[in-house]
Amino acid sequence: MDSATATSVEIPTRGASLRRTDVAANGTSVEVIASDGHTNGEKKTFAFKKYRHVTAVHSMSKPSTLSHDARALPSFLGFRNLMVIVLVVGNLRLVIENMQKYGNLICITCHDFRRQDVILGFLLYILVPCHLFIAYSFEWYAAKQARISRAQSMSKGGSSSPTEDQQARFESKWKSIRRAHLFNATLALAVNSWVVYFHVFHPLIGTITELHIIIVYMKVVSYALTNRDLRHAYLHPVKGELALLPELYEQCPYPQNITMSNLTYFWWAPTLVYQPVYPRSEKIRWIFVLKRLGEVVCLSVFIWFCSAQYAAPVLWNSLDKIDHLDFVSIVERLLKLSTISLIIWLAGFFALFQSALNALAEVMRFGDRSFYDDWWNSAGLGDYWRLWNKPVYQFMKRHIFSPLIGRGWSMTSASIAVFFVSAVLHELLVGIPTKNIIGVAFMGMLVQIPLIWITRVFETMKGPNGRLIGNCIFWVSFTVLGQPFAALIYFYAWQAKYGSVAKKMASNQTAVTS
Repeated sequence: MDSATATSVEIPTRGASLRRTDVAANGTSVEVIASDGHTNGEKKTFAFKKYRHVTAVHSMSKPSTLSHDARALPSFLGFRNLMVIVLVVGNLRLVIENMQKYGNLICITCHDFRRQDVILGFLLYILVPCHLFIAYSFEWYAAKQARISRAQSMSKGGSSSPTEDQQARFESKWKSIRRAHLFNATLALAVNSWVVYFHVFHPLIGTITELHIIIVYMKVVSYALTNRDLRHAYLHPVKGELALLPELYEQCPYPQNITMSNLTYFWWAPTLVYQPVYPRSEKIRWIFVLKRLGEVVCLSVFIWFCSAQYAAPVLWNSLDKIDHLDFVSIVERLLKLSTISLIIWLAGFFALFQSALNALAEVMRFGDRSFYDDWWNSAGLGDYWRLWNKPVYQFMKRHIFSPLIGRGWSMTSASIAVFFVSAVLHELLVGIPTKNIIGVAFMGMLVQIPLIWITRVFETMKGPNGRLIGNCIFWVSFTVLGQPFAALIYFYAWQAKYGSVAKKMASNQTAVTS
Protein backbone atom coordinates (compact mmCIF):
# COMPACT_ATOMS: atom_id res chain seq x y z
CA MET A 1 0.00 0.00 0.00
CA ASP A 2 1.25 3.53 -0.74
CA SER A 3 2.53 5.47 2.25
CA ALA A 4 -0.20 8.07 1.83
CA THR A 5 -2.97 5.46 1.91
CA ALA A 6 -4.98 5.09 5.08
CA THR A 7 -5.14 1.67 6.68
CA SER A 8 -8.47 0.61 8.13
CA VAL A 9 -8.86 -1.90 10.93
CA GLU A 10 -12.27 -3.12 12.00
CA ILE A 11 -12.71 -4.55 15.48
CA PRO A 12 -15.96 -5.77 17.00
CA THR A 13 -16.93 -3.98 20.12
CA ARG A 14 -19.60 -4.03 22.78
CA GLY A 15 -18.63 -0.70 24.25
CA ALA A 16 -20.62 2.48 24.27
CA SER A 17 -20.93 4.65 21.17
CA LEU A 18 -17.71 6.61 20.68
CA ARG A 19 -15.98 8.73 18.06
CA ARG A 20 -12.49 10.11 18.71
CA THR A 21 -9.68 11.46 16.56
CA ASP A 22 -6.15 11.60 18.07
CA VAL A 23 -3.04 13.10 16.55
CA ALA A 24 0.15 11.57 17.88
CA ALA A 25 3.25 13.59 18.51
CA ASN A 26 5.00 12.00 15.53
CA GLY A 27 2.33 13.07 13.10
CA THR A 28 0.30 9.81 13.05
CA SER A 29 -3.45 10.34 12.72
CA VAL A 30 -5.69 7.92 14.59
CA GLU A 31 -9.45 7.89 14.03
CA VAL A 32 -11.60 5.77 16.30
CA ILE A 33 -15.28 5.02 15.45
CA ALA A 34 -17.28 2.77 17.73
CA SER A 35 -20.94 2.01 18.29
CA ASP A 36 -22.98 0.29 20.91
CA GLY A 37 -22.68 -3.47 20.91
CA HIS A 38 -26.44 -3.90 20.82
CA THR A 39 -26.88 -2.33 17.34
CA ASN A 40 -26.76 -5.53 15.24
CA GLY A 41 -23.05 -6.13 15.51
CA GLU A 42 -21.69 -2.75 14.35
CA LYS A 43 -17.90 -2.68 14.39
CA LYS A 44 -15.23 -0.20 15.62
CA THR A 45 -13.01 1.25 12.89
CA PHE A 46 -9.48 2.69 13.33
CA ALA A 47 -7.87 4.88 10.64
CA PHE A 48 -4.05 5.38 10.75
CA LYS A 49 -1.76 7.62 8.70
CA LYS A 50 1.61 5.96 8.19
CA TYR A 51 4.58 7.45 10.14
CA ARG A 52 7.39 9.13 8.12
CA HIS A 53 11.01 8.93 9.33
CA VAL A 54 11.86 12.50 8.40
CA THR A 55 11.03 14.44 11.64
CA ALA A 56 13.62 17.20 12.23
CA VAL A 57 14.96 16.36 15.70
CA HIS A 58 17.85 18.84 15.44
CA SER A 59 16.10 21.95 14.19
CA MET A 60 18.08 24.75 15.95
CA SER A 61 21.38 25.45 17.74
CA LYS A 62 21.13 24.83 21.49
CA PRO A 63 23.86 24.75 24.18
CA SER A 64 24.07 22.10 26.87
CA THR A 65 21.96 22.70 29.94
CA LEU A 66 24.92 23.29 32.27
CA SER A 67 26.93 25.38 29.81
CA HIS A 68 27.69 29.02 30.58
CA ASP A 69 26.01 30.13 27.36
CA ALA A 70 22.71 28.41 28.15
CA ARG A 71 19.67 30.60 27.49
CA ALA A 72 18.22 30.02 30.96
CA LEU A 73 19.67 28.61 34.15
CA PRO A 74 18.23 25.21 35.04
CA SER A 75 16.62 24.55 38.38
CA PHE A 76 18.84 22.76 40.89
CA LEU A 77 15.97 21.71 43.13
CA GLY A 78 16.82 18.05 42.64
CA PHE A 79 20.44 18.61 43.68
CA ARG A 80 19.23 20.52 46.72
CA ASN A 81 17.04 17.56 47.68
CA LEU A 82 20.02 15.26 47.14
CA MET A 83 22.23 17.40 49.36
CA VAL A 84 19.61 17.36 52.11
CA ILE A 85 19.33 13.58 51.87
CA VAL A 86 23.13 13.16 51.95
CA LEU A 87 23.35 15.53 54.92
CA VAL A 88 20.65 13.67 56.83
CA VAL A 89 22.14 10.26 56.07
CA GLY A 90 25.67 11.41 56.94
CA ASN A 91 24.57 12.90 60.24
CA LEU A 92 22.44 9.84 60.98
CA ARG A 93 25.61 7.78 60.68
CA LEU A 94 27.31 10.13 63.14
CA VAL A 95 24.37 9.75 65.52
CA ILE A 96 24.69 5.96 65.46
CA GLU A 97 28.47 6.16 65.84
CA ASN A 98 28.12 8.59 68.75
CA MET A 99 25.66 6.32 70.56
CA GLN A 100 27.86 3.27 70.02
CA LYS A 101 30.97 5.06 71.26
CA TYR A 102 29.67 7.12 74.21
CA GLY A 103 26.24 5.75 74.99
CA ASN A 104 23.53 8.06 76.30
CA LEU A 105 25.09 11.19 77.78
CA ILE A 106 21.81 12.96 78.50
CA CYS A 107 21.06 13.36 82.19
CA ILE A 108 18.21 15.63 83.22
CA THR A 109 19.12 15.78 86.91
CA CYS A 110 22.87 16.10 86.33
CA HIS A 111 23.70 19.80 86.41
CA ASP A 112 26.08 21.99 88.34
CA PHE A 113 23.83 25.00 88.92
CA ARG A 114 24.85 26.34 92.29
CA ARG A 115 22.14 27.91 94.42
CA GLN A 116 24.23 31.05 94.69
CA ASP A 117 24.44 31.34 90.88
CA VAL A 118 20.67 31.14 90.50
CA ILE A 119 20.02 33.68 93.26
CA LEU A 120 22.63 36.14 91.98
CA GLY A 121 21.43 35.78 88.40
CA PHE A 122 17.85 36.51 89.47
CA LEU A 123 18.87 39.51 91.60
CA LEU A 124 20.96 40.98 88.81
CA TYR A 125 18.09 40.55 86.37
CA ILE A 126 15.92 42.64 88.71
CA LEU A 127 18.53 45.24 89.69
CA VAL A 128 20.18 45.94 86.32
CA PRO A 129 17.11 47.70 84.80
CA CYS A 130 17.25 50.15 87.74
CA HIS A 131 20.00 51.93 85.81
CA LEU A 132 17.46 52.62 83.07
CA PHE A 133 15.22 54.38 85.56
CA ILE A 134 18.19 56.30 86.93
CA ALA A 135 18.72 57.51 83.37
CA TYR A 136 15.02 58.46 83.35
CA SER A 137 15.54 60.68 86.41
CA PHE A 138 18.34 62.53 84.61
CA GLU A 139 16.15 63.07 81.56
CA TRP A 140 13.19 64.13 83.70
CA TYR A 141 15.32 66.85 85.29
CA ALA A 142 16.69 67.89 81.87
CA ALA A 143 13.15 68.05 80.43
CA LYS A 144 12.00 70.20 83.37
CA GLN A 145 14.86 72.63 82.76
CA ALA A 146 14.10 72.61 79.03
CA ARG A 147 10.49 73.64 79.69
CA ILE A 148 11.64 76.54 81.85
CA SER A 149 14.19 77.68 79.26
CA ARG A 150 11.65 77.43 76.44
CA ALA A 151 9.08 79.48 78.40
CA GLN A 152 11.63 82.17 79.23
CA SER A 153 12.80 82.37 75.63
CA MET A 154 9.26 82.64 74.26
CA SER A 155 8.25 85.26 76.84
CA LYS A 156 11.15 87.44 75.72
CA GLY A 157 10.11 87.05 72.10
CA GLY A 158 13.43 85.38 71.31
CA SER A 159 14.25 83.91 67.94
CA SER A 160 13.85 80.19 67.43
CA SER A 161 17.41 80.08 66.17
CA PRO A 162 19.88 79.62 69.07
CA THR A 163 22.25 82.45 69.81
CA GLU A 164 25.87 81.73 70.69
CA ASP A 165 25.11 82.23 74.37
CA GLN A 166 22.11 79.90 74.25
CA GLN A 167 24.09 77.25 72.40
CA ALA A 168 26.90 77.52 74.95
CA ARG A 169 24.44 77.08 77.84
CA PHE A 170 22.87 74.06 76.11
CA GLU A 171 26.26 72.45 75.56
CA SER A 172 27.25 73.10 79.17
CA LYS A 173 24.09 71.48 80.52
CA TRP A 174 24.47 68.58 78.09
CA LYS A 175 28.03 67.93 79.30
CA SER A 176 26.74 67.59 82.85
CA ILE A 177 23.90 65.29 81.79
CA ARG A 178 26.27 63.29 79.58
CA ARG A 179 28.70 62.75 82.46
CA ALA A 180 25.81 61.57 84.65
CA HIS A 181 24.57 59.16 81.97
CA LEU A 182 28.09 57.89 81.26
CA PHE A 183 28.76 57.28 84.95
CA ASN A 184 25.42 55.48 85.35
CA ALA A 185 25.89 53.23 82.29
CA THR A 186 29.56 52.46 83.07
CA LEU A 187 28.70 51.68 86.68
CA ALA A 188 26.01 49.27 85.54
CA LEU A 189 28.38 47.49 83.18
CA ALA A 190 31.39 47.44 85.51
CA VAL A 191 29.76 46.44 88.79
CA ASN A 192 27.49 43.78 87.37
CA SER A 193 30.28 42.32 85.20
CA TRP A 194 32.45 42.15 88.34
CA VAL A 195 29.71 40.21 90.14
CA VAL A 196 29.36 37.77 87.24
CA TYR A 197 33.14 37.28 86.90
CA PHE A 198 33.86 36.61 90.58
CA HIS A 199 30.63 35.23 92.01
CA VAL A 200 28.59 33.51 89.24
CA PHE A 201 30.36 30.24 88.48
CA HIS A 202 28.10 28.60 85.88
CA PRO A 203 28.91 29.87 82.34
CA LEU A 204 25.30 29.64 81.08
CA ILE A 205 23.83 31.71 83.91
CA GLY A 206 26.76 34.11 83.60
CA THR A 207 26.27 34.49 79.84
CA ILE A 208 22.53 35.21 80.14
CA THR A 209 23.19 37.73 82.92
CA GLU A 210 26.05 39.45 81.07
CA LEU A 211 23.96 39.64 77.89
CA HIS A 212 21.19 41.36 79.84
CA ILE A 213 23.71 43.83 81.31
CA ILE A 214 25.05 44.74 77.86
CA ILE A 215 21.52 45.16 76.47
CA VAL A 216 20.58 47.56 79.28
CA TYR A 217 23.88 49.43 78.81
CA MET A 218 23.15 49.97 75.13
CA LYS A 219 19.56 51.04 75.86
CA VAL A 220 20.76 53.63 78.38
CA VAL A 221 23.17 55.05 75.80
CA SER A 222 20.47 55.22 73.10
CA TYR A 223 17.96 56.79 75.52
CA ALA A 224 20.41 59.54 76.49
CA LEU A 225 21.66 60.37 72.98
CA THR A 226 18.20 60.40 71.39
CA ASN A 227 16.70 62.66 74.03
CA ARG A 228 19.67 65.00 73.72
CA ASP A 229 18.81 65.70 70.06
CA LEU A 230 15.07 65.86 70.78
CA ARG A 231 15.74 68.41 73.54
CA HIS A 232 17.89 70.54 71.23
CA ALA A 233 15.13 70.59 68.59
CA TYR A 234 12.58 71.49 71.30
CA LEU A 235 14.61 74.44 72.60
CA HIS A 236 15.60 75.70 69.16
CA PRO A 237 12.82 74.77 66.71
CA VAL A 238 14.48 76.09 63.59
CA LYS A 239 13.43 74.62 60.27
CA GLY A 240 16.59 72.59 59.90
CA GLU A 241 16.20 70.92 63.29
CA LEU A 242 12.50 70.18 62.85
CA ALA A 243 13.02 68.74 59.38
CA LEU A 244 15.37 66.13 60.83
CA LEU A 245 12.69 64.79 63.16
CA PRO A 246 10.67 61.91 61.69
CA GLU A 247 6.99 62.53 61.16
CA LEU A 248 6.25 59.54 63.39
CA TYR A 249 7.59 61.47 66.41
CA GLU A 250 4.78 64.03 66.13
CA GLN A 251 2.53 61.55 67.92
CA CYS A 252 4.59 62.02 71.10
CA PRO A 253 6.75 65.15 70.89
CA TYR A 254 9.45 66.04 73.38
CA PRO A 255 9.14 66.41 76.37
CA GLN A 256 5.87 64.46 76.48
CA ASN A 257 7.89 61.28 75.90
CA ILE A 258 9.74 61.61 79.22
CA THR A 259 7.37 59.39 81.18
CA MET A 260 7.76 56.20 83.15
CA SER A 261 5.40 54.29 80.87
CA ASN A 262 7.32 55.37 77.76
CA LEU A 263 10.61 54.18 79.27
CA THR A 264 9.06 50.91 80.48
CA TYR A 265 7.88 50.15 76.97
CA PHE A 266 11.39 50.81 75.64
CA TRP A 267 12.83 48.53 78.33
CA TRP A 268 10.77 45.58 77.09
CA ALA A 269 10.64 46.44 73.38
CA PRO A 270 12.76 44.13 71.16
CA THR A 271 15.05 46.94 70.02
CA LEU A 272 18.22 48.68 71.20
CA VAL A 273 17.35 52.02 69.60
CA TYR A 274 15.15 54.46 71.50
CA GLN A 275 12.28 56.26 69.79
CA PRO A 276 9.45 58.21 71.42
CA VAL A 277 7.02 56.29 69.18
CA TYR A 278 7.24 52.91 67.45
CA PRO A 279 4.97 51.36 64.81
CA ARG A 280 2.42 49.25 66.66
CA SER A 281 0.25 46.31 65.67
CA GLU A 282 -3.49 46.44 66.27
CA LYS A 283 -3.89 43.53 68.67
CA ILE A 284 -2.06 40.66 70.34
CA ARG A 285 -2.41 37.26 68.65
CA TRP A 286 -2.04 34.91 71.60
CA ILE A 287 -2.04 31.78 69.42
CA PHE A 288 0.94 33.26 67.56
CA VAL A 289 2.68 33.91 70.89
CA LEU A 290 2.12 30.35 72.09
CA LYS A 291 3.48 28.91 68.84
CA ARG A 292 6.62 31.03 69.06
CA LEU A 293 7.14 30.11 72.72
CA GLY A 294 6.69 26.45 71.82
CA GLU A 295 9.42 26.83 69.21
CA VAL A 296 11.71 28.41 71.81
CA VAL A 297 11.17 25.51 74.22
CA CYS A 298 11.66 22.81 71.57
CA LEU A 299 14.76 24.44 70.09
CA SER A 300 16.23 24.99 73.56
CA VAL A 301 15.84 21.30 74.32
CA PHE A 302 17.37 20.45 70.94
CA ILE A 303 20.36 22.72 71.60
CA TRP A 304 20.85 21.21 75.05
CA PHE A 305 20.67 17.68 73.60
CA CYS A 306 23.17 18.43 70.80
CA SER A 307 25.54 20.19 73.18
CA ALA A 308 25.56 17.39 75.74
CA GLN A 309 25.51 14.40 73.40
CA TYR A 310 27.66 15.58 70.49
CA ALA A 311 29.56 18.81 71.13
CA ALA A 312 30.80 17.95 74.62
CA PRO A 313 32.60 14.69 73.63
CA VAL A 314 34.36 16.46 70.76
CA LEU A 315 35.49 19.25 73.07
CA TRP A 316 36.67 16.82 75.74
CA ASN A 317 38.61 14.74 73.21
CA SER A 318 40.32 17.86 71.89
CA LEU A 319 41.90 18.83 75.23
CA ASP A 320 44.76 16.38 74.95
CA LYS A 321 45.40 17.37 71.33
CA ILE A 322 45.64 21.06 72.26
CA ASP A 323 47.78 20.27 75.28
CA HIS A 324 50.32 18.47 73.07
CA LEU A 325 49.95 20.95 70.16
CA ASP A 326 49.02 18.15 67.76
CA PHE A 327 48.03 20.48 64.91
CA VAL A 328 46.77 17.77 62.56
CA SER A 329 44.47 16.40 65.25
CA ILE A 330 43.39 19.91 66.21
CA VAL A 331 42.33 20.59 62.60
CA GLU A 332 40.45 17.27 62.59
CA ARG A 333 38.66 18.29 65.81
CA LEU A 334 37.82 21.67 64.29
CA LEU A 335 36.27 20.06 61.23
CA LYS A 336 34.32 17.59 63.34
CA LEU A 337 33.12 20.34 65.66
CA SER A 338 32.16 22.63 62.78
CA THR A 339 29.09 20.60 61.81
CA ILE A 340 27.53 20.33 65.25
CA SER A 341 28.44 23.92 66.17
CA LEU A 342 26.77 25.16 62.99
CA ILE A 343 23.62 23.17 63.75
CA ILE A 344 23.54 24.51 67.32
CA TRP A 345 24.15 28.07 66.12
CA LEU A 346 21.41 27.91 63.48
CA ALA A 347 18.97 26.50 66.03
CA GLY A 348 19.93 29.26 68.47
CA PHE A 349 19.54 31.91 65.79
CA PHE A 350 16.04 30.72 64.90
CA ALA A 351 15.06 30.37 68.56
CA LEU A 352 16.18 33.91 69.41
CA PHE A 353 15.58 36.07 66.33
CA GLN A 354 12.58 34.31 64.80
CA SER A 355 10.78 32.80 67.78
CA ALA A 356 11.65 34.67 70.99
CA LEU A 357 11.83 38.19 69.54
CA ASN A 358 8.64 37.68 67.53
CA ALA A 359 6.84 36.43 70.64
CA LEU A 360 8.06 39.45 72.63
CA ALA A 361 7.18 41.82 69.77
CA GLU A 362 3.66 40.36 69.59
CA VAL A 363 3.10 40.81 73.32
CA MET A 364 4.42 44.40 73.14
CA ARG A 365 2.52 45.01 69.87
CA PHE A 366 5.85 46.08 68.37
CA GLY A 367 5.21 46.47 64.64
CA ASP A 368 8.70 46.36 63.09
CA ARG A 369 9.65 42.67 63.12
CA SER A 370 12.66 43.00 60.80
CA PHE A 371 15.17 41.50 63.23
CA TYR A 372 17.26 39.99 60.42
CA ASP A 373 17.45 39.73 56.65
CA ASP A 374 18.67 36.92 54.37
CA TRP A 375 22.21 36.84 55.79
CA TRP A 376 22.70 33.27 54.51
CA ASN A 377 22.99 34.71 50.98
CA SER A 378 25.70 37.17 52.03
CA ALA A 379 28.25 37.81 49.30
CA GLY A 380 30.81 38.81 51.92
CA LEU A 381 31.43 39.49 55.59
CA GLY A 382 30.16 43.05 55.24
CA ASP A 383 26.76 41.84 54.08
CA TYR A 384 26.62 39.35 56.93
CA TRP A 385 27.24 41.89 59.69
CA ARG A 386 24.62 44.21 58.21
CA LEU A 387 21.95 41.52 57.86
CA TRP A 388 22.12 38.89 60.57
CA ASN A 389 21.62 40.96 63.77
CA LYS A 390 19.78 44.10 62.78
CA PRO A 391 19.05 45.42 66.31
CA VAL A 392 22.80 45.67 67.04
CA TYR A 393 23.56 46.89 63.51
CA GLN A 394 20.97 49.65 63.83
CA PHE A 395 22.38 50.72 67.19
CA MET A 396 25.96 50.85 65.88
CA LYS A 397 24.97 52.73 62.75
CA ARG A 398 22.72 55.26 64.50
CA HIS A 399 24.84 56.06 67.56
CA ILE A 400 28.45 55.42 66.46
CA PHE A 401 28.95 55.16 62.69
CA SER A 402 26.68 57.97 61.45
CA PRO A 403 27.75 60.52 64.12
CA LEU A 404 31.41 59.86 63.33
CA ILE A 405 30.75 60.33 59.61
CA GLY A 406 28.97 63.59 60.47
CA ARG A 407 32.07 64.73 62.36
CA GLY A 408 34.20 64.24 59.27
CA TRP A 409 35.57 60.76 59.88
CA SER A 410 36.21 58.58 56.84
CA MET A 411 34.13 55.46 56.18
CA THR A 412 37.10 53.25 57.02
CA SER A 413 37.88 54.99 60.31
CA ALA A 414 34.22 54.94 61.37
CA SER A 415 33.96 51.23 60.51
CA ILE A 416 37.08 50.45 62.56
CA ALA A 417 35.59 52.36 65.52
CA VAL A 418 32.35 50.38 65.23
CA PHE A 419 34.15 47.04 65.16
CA PHE A 420 36.37 48.11 68.07
CA VAL A 421 33.32 48.82 70.25
CA SER A 422 31.74 45.56 69.06
CA ALA A 423 34.97 43.68 69.83
CA VAL A 424 35.02 45.00 73.41
CA LEU A 425 31.38 44.00 73.97
CA HIS A 426 31.97 40.53 72.47
CA GLU A 427 34.98 39.99 74.74
CA LEU A 428 32.90 40.98 77.76
CA LEU A 429 30.03 38.72 76.69
CA VAL A 430 32.28 35.68 76.26
CA GLY A 431 35.23 36.34 78.55
CA ILE A 432 33.35 37.44 81.69
CA PRO A 433 31.09 34.33 82.05
CA THR A 434 33.95 31.92 81.19
CA LYS A 435 36.34 33.76 83.55
CA ASN A 436 38.85 34.04 80.71
CA ILE A 437 39.42 37.48 79.23
CA ILE A 438 42.03 36.25 76.77
CA GLY A 439 41.19 38.45 73.80
CA VAL A 440 40.05 35.73 71.38
CA ALA A 441 36.58 37.21 70.89
CA PHE A 442 38.11 40.69 70.71
CA MET A 443 40.59 39.73 67.99
CA GLY A 444 37.94 37.68 66.21
CA MET A 445 35.89 40.83 65.70
CA LEU A 446 38.85 42.96 64.63
CA VAL A 447 39.89 40.32 62.08
CA GLN A 448 36.52 40.89 60.42
CA ILE A 449 37.74 44.24 59.10
CA PRO A 450 40.35 42.87 56.63
CA LEU A 451 37.99 40.02 55.72
CA ILE A 452 35.32 42.59 54.85
CA TRP A 453 37.81 44.45 52.66
CA ILE A 454 38.77 41.20 50.90
CA THR A 455 35.21 40.02 50.25
CA ARG A 456 34.04 43.48 49.18
CA VAL A 457 35.70 42.81 45.83
CA PHE A 458 33.35 39.88 45.26
CA GLU A 459 30.28 41.83 46.45
CA THR A 460 30.80 44.42 43.70
CA MET A 461 31.85 41.95 40.99
CA LYS A 462 29.47 41.74 38.05
CA GLY A 463 27.76 38.43 37.38
CA PRO A 464 26.81 35.61 39.76
CA ASN A 465 30.33 34.23 40.19
CA GLY A 466 31.52 37.07 42.41
CA ARG A 467 28.68 36.67 44.90
CA LEU A 468 29.12 32.89 44.79
CA ILE A 469 32.82 33.12 45.72
CA GLY A 470 32.10 35.69 48.42
CA ASN A 471 29.35 33.54 49.90
CA CYS A 472 31.69 30.52 50.01
CA ILE A 473 34.39 32.58 51.76
CA PHE A 474 31.77 33.75 54.27
CA TRP A 475 30.59 30.22 55.06
CA VAL A 476 34.14 28.80 55.39
CA SER A 477 35.24 31.60 57.72
CA PHE A 478 32.00 31.32 59.65
CA THR A 479 31.65 27.55 60.07
CA VAL A 480 35.30 26.37 60.24
CA LEU A 481 37.60 29.23 61.21
CA GLY A 482 35.18 31.16 63.40
CA GLN A 483 32.91 29.55 65.95
CA PRO A 484 34.55 26.09 66.30
CA PHE A 485 37.97 27.65 66.86
CA ALA A 486 36.63 30.08 69.48
CA ALA A 487 34.70 27.25 71.19
CA LEU A 488 37.86 25.10 71.41
CA ILE A 489 39.98 27.92 72.79
CA TYR A 490 37.51 29.04 75.46
CA PHE A 491 36.68 25.46 76.47
CA TYR A 492 40.36 24.68 76.86
CA ALA A 493 40.90 27.90 78.81
CA TRP A 494 38.00 27.00 81.12
CA GLN A 495 39.33 23.49 81.69
CA ALA A 496 42.83 24.86 82.23
CA LYS A 497 41.49 27.10 84.97
CA TYR A 498 38.84 24.95 86.63
CA GLY A 499 38.64 21.49 85.04
CA SER A 500 40.64 18.42 84.08
CA VAL A 501 43.52 20.30 82.47
CA ALA A 502 43.99 22.33 85.62
CA LYS A 503 44.07 19.15 87.72
CA LYS A 504 46.55 17.58 85.32
CA MET A 505 48.78 20.66 85.41
CA ALA A 506 48.62 20.70 89.20
CA SER A 507 49.56 17.01 89.44
CA ASN A 508 52.46 17.48 87.04
CA GLN A 509 53.72 20.43 89.05
CA THR A 510 53.47 18.41 92.24
CA ALA A 511 55.42 15.55 90.65
CA VAL A 512 58.16 17.90 89.49
CA THR A 513 58.55 19.58 92.88
CA SER A 514 58.60 16.23 94.68
